[in-house]
Formats: sequence, structure tokens, C-alpha cells
Amino acid sequence: MSTPPLASGHEHPHALRPLLDTVLEALDTGARTRGGPLPAGGPEAVAGRIREAAGDVLPDRGDPHALRTLVHAFAATAADPAHPLCAAHLHCPPLAVAAAADLAASALNPSMDSWDQAPGASELERLIATALAREVHPAGTPDSLVTTGGTESNQLALLLAREAHGGSVRLVCGANAHHSLPRAAWLLGLPEPVVVPAPGGTLDPEALDATLTRLSGPLIVAATAGTTDAGLIDPLPEIAAHCAAHGARLHVDAAYGGGLLFSDRHRTRLTGLDAAATVTLDLHKLGWQPVAAGLLTVRDPHDLTALRQRADYLNADDDTEAGLPDLLGRSLRTTRRPDILKLAVTLKTLGRSGLGALVDQVCAHARQFAALVDAHPDFELHAPPVISTVLFRPTGATSATVAAVRRALLTDGSAVLGRARLDGRLWLKATLLNPVTGPDDLAALLHLAAASRATLVEGHTPR
Repeated sequence: MSTPPLASGHEHPHALRPLLDTVLEALDTGARTRGGPLPAGGPEAVAGRIREAAGDVLPDRGDPHALRTLVHAFAATAADPAHPLCAAHLHCPPLAVAAAADLAASALNPSMDSWDQAPGASELERLIATALAREVHPAGTPDSLVTTGGTESNQLALLLAREAHGGSVRLVCGANAHHSLPRAAWLLGLPEPVVVPAPGGTLDPEALDATLTRLSGPLIVAATAGTTDAGLIDPLPEIAAHCAAHGARLHVDAAYGGGLLFSDRHRTRLTGLDAAATVTLDLHKLGWQPVAAGLLTVRDPHDLTALRQRADYLNADDDTEAGLPDLLGRSLRTTRRPDILKLAVTLKTLGRSGLGALVDQVCAHARQFAALVDAHPDFELHAPPVISTVLFRPTGATSATVAAVRRALLTDGSAVLGRARLDGRLWLKATLLNPVTGPDDLAALLHLAAASRATLVEGHTPR
């Protein structure tokens, strides 16, 4: 058997072209086979299709058609975030230009743990990390680290807070906080977090003030700008003021809402964000990047000294003294891929106005969908959307019925809606991150939910 071609090198990139044609064809035929936002049949049916396509996953002799077969099956059994009826999670359809840049990153395969593995990528990361940090913290000399997403960013934020306070800090967060925050406190061996009430889905500033008044010792308050259940934003200016008055460090999890910074129309919803010591961003949400594209911005770059490590084969003292950049203190990971390239290409290609327009579009879609729900006699709207998430439920339905409606849509593959529990009730969740969604798509999404409820519960055609 001849040696398979590599993806990079002097001549090997040409080997990618026919493979890309195969992939693109298989993506197209797979999507046509699927026919909707989700494969029909539920988990067992999907698992059967994958098992059939995969066959012997480690055969004695290789299969030259494996790329076409498996990519087709992968696409045919995917939840496609680019389908307008796929609207359950903070799972965005990536921009074509970002996916193309990601291909280049995969082909060249730099590893962002030493300069001699990623010479150009390390400088590009420095430029983009600084630029995005300044979007959040316009004063001073802020910095940011590239992460795999909100979970890693939140964990890093608590780690930096712990080290800044000499090895001990206590987390104070709202009942609406992302699960990764208390989990990070547990992983880092921090005291049990103090949970502050979040009536209506946002952290209560007065309850926070009372909590900070009775607590002692180093504290980090975690606020949320864009909850995963309803897309709500905590009252950041009031929270920041209470943190300043009590000497507590502030972290803001803006994994969802951080993308509003690109929009002239919506960025004021993040007023107070710059008061945070650290901020979590995810551009694989309102940034339309392939996973992963997370960041943690840091107002004071001195906080990052806690991450410094020495490994002679990666950042020897004499190499750094000679001017080779030290990358090992830029992450908790060692080997990491150059996710910065797709970010850089997207920012340069679209600019602030282009990204802002996409943010404005999905926020407008959410308002339009909320208006459809509000006008429909068979549905109840939870509240007007703050970002691009809409919670709704069939009027008079039990939580069990709401859950059954969602699962029925998933099983037949017609629509993908999420779920959220607020005010003691279960709601259907539409997270609208597809900028090309149209009015007919929004109407179809609501009609499918109505038809599913009618079929399950009432046995008649919905109005």
C-alpha cells in the first residue's frame, strides 16, 4: 500500500481537492437523505443507520470509499443548525468563510504550545486576543485567552480569582448561573458556592447586596449576560456597584450575550460589562464560528501570571530570553489547535458592521417569532425576548405535555426545539441563531408545535 497523501507540504495540498469534492457531495446527498433539521426515527433508528454505514470500524484492509460513506451518514444523521427549523440550542450555523479557514488550520495543524510549532499563528492569536479584550475592557491593557468555550472560560475565571486572592475565594452566583460555575468551584476545591435568588430569571441585586454584607473573606461574584434558558441579562451596573462597595471580584459569563458587543443597536444591553475582572465569551454562539471558539477576557493582565509554567522543551529560559514567545502560559491545555485563524478571518471579512448586522437579524427574528406566539390563541409567550431566545408553551398544557410535544418533533425529525423550566413550569425554547431564517420559517415552526400538541393531546387539527 502506498503512503496516503498528507494535507500540507509542498505538493500534498493538491490531494485535498478531490477529497473536498467528495466531502461536499456527501454533505449534499446526506442532507437530502435527512430531509429536515433532524434525522427521523429517534435514537435507536439513528444508531442503526450509523452502525450500518460504519460496519467494521477497524477492518484488516482499508475501504477507499470510507470518506464518502461516513460523511454521507454523518450528514444524514446530523442535527443541522443551518436548517431554519433547528432552533433548540446555542448551536449556531457556522459561516462558510469560518469553516474554510478552519480547514486551513486543520491542514497545517499548528500546535499553540510553542512558537516553533506555530510561529505565525502565535502572533495572530496575540493580535486577535488583544482586540477582542479591548471590546470588553476599553481602558488599560487587557488581554484574553482562547478557550474551548464557556465551561473552560468559567473555570479559568475562578482559577485566576483564587490565585489573585492567595489561594482561596468563594463563589457567589445567581440561581440562574450556568452549571459550569458551581462545577468549576468543585473542581478547584473552592468552598460551597453561595447561591443568590434570581426571581424572573435574573440575579436579584438587593439579595446580592445582603449576601455580600453577611459574608466575609475573598469573594467572586459571577453574573450572567445571556442565560442559556431564556437569554436573560443580569442587571450588570447594579451588580458591579455592589461588588465595588463590598470589595468583591466580578466575573461575567457572557458566553451567549457577549456577541451583542458587535451591534450598535444592542451593545448597550451590556452596559457595566467593563467593570468585570474577567468575562467569558463564546463566538461559536453569536459569532457564527465552528466549535470551538471561546475566550476569557482579563482586565488586568497580571492575573495571567498564575498560569505560567516552565517546560524546557517548549519554553526554555534561554529561548524566551532570546525573544521566542512563551505560549505555555496562555492556556491550561498544552497541545491546542489554532482556533484563532477562523476568528481572525471572520472579523477581517465581515468587520464590526457585518457581524453586528447578523446579531441584529437574529434578535429581530426572535421578536417576530414572539409576536407570532403572542397572537396565536393556542400558545402562551413567557416574555418578550432579550436576545434571540423565545420561550413559549401550549396554552393550558401540563409540563408533561410540553415535554411530549418536543420529543414528538424530535422523533419525526420535523423541528428541533429546546426546553427550559422557569416559574415552576416547562417551556418550549426556540433559540434563533440562523440569520437567514425567514418569516415563513418562523410560522412553520409554530405550526409544527401546534400540530404536534394537537396530535398528542386533542386529536384535531390546530387552528
